[in-house]
Amino acid sequence: MKQFKGYDKVQATIEREQLPKGAYICIIKNAEVKEYKGQNGDFEKFEVAIDIAEGEYKDFYANDYRMQQSEDKKWRGVLRQYLPKDDGSEKDEWAKSAFKALIIAIEESNEGFHWDWDESKLKGLKVGCLFRNEEWEFDGRNGWTVRPFKFIEAERVKNGKFRTCRSDGHF
Repeated sequence: MKQFKGYDKVQATIEREQLPKGAYICIIKNAEVKEYKGQNGDFEKFEVAIDIAEGEYKDFYANDYRMQQSEDKKWRGVLRQYLPKDDGSEKDEWAKSAFKALIIAIEESNEGFHWDWDESKLKGLKVGCLFRNEEWEFDGRNGWTVRPFKFIEAERVKNGKFRTCRSDGHF
């Protein structure tokens, strides 16, 4: 076999470490509203970037980000919550309820914090987060990965008072 050019300088593709599903205490790195275009019209999601704050997997997503070798690096620890459209639909009421549960989890995890609709104030706060195994598909490939699923009170994580969901997303 003939050696190809640059072999000594090429960085090998290393398999990413996978975060086990479960519950972790996390720190909020950023929070923002993002707009999307969909087949049924435009919609918004509240995207909260987090990292593991304590334990064996502390700084998991920061380490993952540093290890990415492509120019298009992505922060993979993001909880995405649909925002209501205020259209009165059943889906809208579900989105309102889910958003309020997210905010209550943050408030109860941070003594003295009260939500005032300024997402920039969430940076640096801690919150518990349930992570579940989710199937993905992209460019004809598919697989499984563990992703943030739902915020819960940090105290529940510390006390082990939470349930993890099965791979199909049900508890």
